[in-house]
Amino acid sequence: MPIPYTSTSNDLIAGSFGGAAQVLVGQPLDTIKTRAQTAPKGLFKGPMDILVRTLRKEGFFALYKGMASPLLGIAGVNSLLFASYAASKRVISPFPELSIQQIALAGGMAGFANAVLASPVEMFKVRMQGQYGAATDQRLRDVAREMWREWGLKQGVMRGYWVTVAREIPAYAGFYAAFEFSKRQFQARYGKQVPVWALLASGSMGGIAYWLSCYPLDVIKSRIQLRSTPPASRPWSYINAELRTVVAEGGFAGLFRGLTPSLLRSIPAAGSTFAAYELTRGKGRDSSYRFGVIICRHDFFSFAPVEFLRESTGV
Repeated sequence: MPIPYTSTSNDLIAGSFGGAAQVLVGQPLDTIKTRAQTAPKGLFKGPMDILVRTLRKEGFFALYKGMASPLLGIAGVNSLLFASYAASKRVISPFPELSIQQIALAGGMAGFANAVLASPVEMFKVRMQGQYGAATDQRLRDVAREMWREWGLKQGVMRGYWVTVAREIPAYAGFYAAFEFSKRQFQARYGKQVPVWALLASGSMGGIAYWLSCYPLDVIKSRIQLRSTPPASRPWSYINAELRTVVAEGGFAGLFRGLTPSLLRSIPAAGSTFAAYELTRGKGRDSSYRFGVIICRHDFFSFAPVEFLRESTGV
């Protein structure tokens, strides 16, 4: 008996499971990456030093600092992203088969829309990850309360919004274009209904393209969001000033701290995200909810060794 197309609620459930799995698997490595990006010069000797000193001083669960923010926000962020992408494609063309250039444009438009939720979610995450086990370390609710009370919405909760916009536009242009290009190559060989492994592989290509398209802006974003005070100038001015500061401190290599482990992490994370999304749209052979859970389990258990490898391979 053919399976009917999935409902919006099932799409959200599966997407939320897949997103939560990404957070659970990737958070320790994301913490290493963020600390590599934002730590004061000379604080750590390298990635292994970050890992060892974090474990020694703060314990294993310090690698999960800031996890609550993306876990709470992942359903909204994923839903807004994919809904914006679908709407952007309809705006660009009434025909479903878009060119890769049109796909990239739709992805950039979706990234612009997604920044409104991604910015505060990442700001809170980064501020939690930037605490190093001191007695004054705060919980997420305390960080949120302090940012709101002292700085309000624009300079507090939404700090780093415009640099997040600048990051998300090229990131998701590359993300969706690379995924679609790879998927079409598989479709040319296997037909319209490609195997699940092909969706995973295509999603992994999207994840790699995401970071290659935007990584220096991610470094700048993390540093701006971790500052004790908000930027005082216009967005272009403070982004440019932070860029110059990073280059002055560590050369152009400073703009790419954490890139290699980020690429390794993106392979299973983006692969499972896209597979869950495609399957929940009714393109698979099973129900969306079951596929959402399967993708979640596959991401968490099968790829956990790769995630922990990222900790030891360096930034």
